[in-house]
Amino acid sequence: MHLCFVCVGNSCRSQMAEAIARSMGFEASSAGTHPASAVASNALTVLKERGIDATGLRPKGIDAVDQEAADMIISMGCGVACPTLPIAEDWNLEDPVGGPLSLYEATADEITRRLEALRDAHSSSS
Repeated sequence: MHLCFVCVGNSCRSQMAEAIARSMGFEASSAGTHPASAVASNALTVLKERGIDATGLRPKGIDAVDQEAADMIISMGCGVACPTLPIAEDWNLEDPVGGPLSLYEATADEITRRLEALRDAHSSSS
């Protein structure tokens, strides 16, 4: 199952979701409506502390989204409309940008919980 995560800057939530999803066996990608210049250092720190590979993560625009390849496109709750993308779910996650490392950790925990639920639901319906 290929998941695509979208948000505004594609520097924190969607990047962590992409990396965590891959570590759980999903195919994953991410993009932003207004991509930042780099992935947030605290996001990379949280992934590294969890032993999750962040190789190749970089902010990308929503024009990079391959709608044909994505089984599900998930908004991270950025409050920005993505009129060209069929959003399947909006996770409405608080943006940790500029916050303490603990906020990034809590965001990663919530992403992991939601991905586990998605994996469980998908495996029970297969």
